[in-house]
Amino acid sequence: MTAADTKALREELTVLAMKLVERDGKEIDRTLLASEAGLSRARVEAIFPEADDLFDAIVELWYADDVEIMEQAVASNLPIQRKFYEFFARRFVKERARYLKDPALFALYCELGTERFEQVRGYIDLADHYLSELIAQAQDEGYFGGLEIGQTLSLINQMLSCYTSPQMMMIIEPRLAEEKLAAIIDTAFAGLSSEVGTCQGVSGISAA
Repeated sequence: MTAADTKALREELTVLAMKLVERDGKEIDRTLLASEAGLSRARVEAIFPEADDLFDAIVELWYADDVEIMEQAVASNLPIQRKFYEFFARRFVKERARYLKDPALFALYCELGTERFEQVRGYIDLADHYLSELIAQAQDEGYFGGLEIGQTLSLINQMLSCYTSPQMMMIIEPRLAEEKLAAIIDTAFAGLSSEVGTCQGVSGISAA
């Protein structure tokens, strides 16, 4: 079997595994996958040598479109604010459609991802990497003055986490909208900096 054949079979088995997760409502193992695919367990284990490799393949396929969206946004020639909007909005629209198509299945994948968070963490870190690249581009154009990239990353993630978190999608999806997302991004570009404002530096909270 050539490398191309192995890659094609791996993707075929991963798609089948996701269909079985949808059918059975739980994570499936290599033994069931082999049976459903009509292959020997040895053949499936040659594609997924470790038990975690099958879940890794599912996660990779789940996030494949997100990675492509982020790479396209970073590499595009759009104005920087539009890059930020595309970076978040295209992923949000895709994820919302996936959630609305089958909320129960979406919740199941969220549960599985939470249980195996260390295997999912790499994609969260990758998103932060791409966002950091966009922040650096924005700073080159004079935005986010005085802030380090890590500070800006943390602030923007807190501002927009509801548009990127699957768990938040399940809780407040009806309240999320592209127009609100655009307003948040415009506000960040208009005022996010190290300049001390009315609230920064306040040492305590007092009743009115």
